[in-house]
Amino acid sequence: MRVTVSHNQPKEEVVRAIDGSFDDLFRGIGIVPLRITNEKRSWSGTTLTFSFDARMGLIAAPIAGTVEVAEKDVTITVDFGWLEKLIPAKQAGPALQSRIRGLLK
Repeated sequence: MRVTVSHNQPKEEVVRAIDGSFDDLFRGIGIVPLRITNEKRSWSGTTLTFSFDARMGLIAAPIAGTVEVAEKDVTITVDFGWLEKLIPAKQAGPALQSRIRGLLK
């Protein structure tokens, strides 16, 4: 899944906002709130590569992706793996867009 949100802030501020609130971007976007474990994050310039295990009740699945901060927008690319059956893109996409907009205010 890929989500792009426009912004009008300096890239450095957007990077700080995303880095400081990363975990909050993914919590609660499914039917059952996600608990994030085994998180790995690595910034290369203004691109964040991430992976973590998402736990929903008794089940867990790996999630991986990138966050690319450009001059005018932020693009999140996420592979939910088999959890995409429980977290449909039509639900997760708008939730991620809303949370990113909230970070950038």
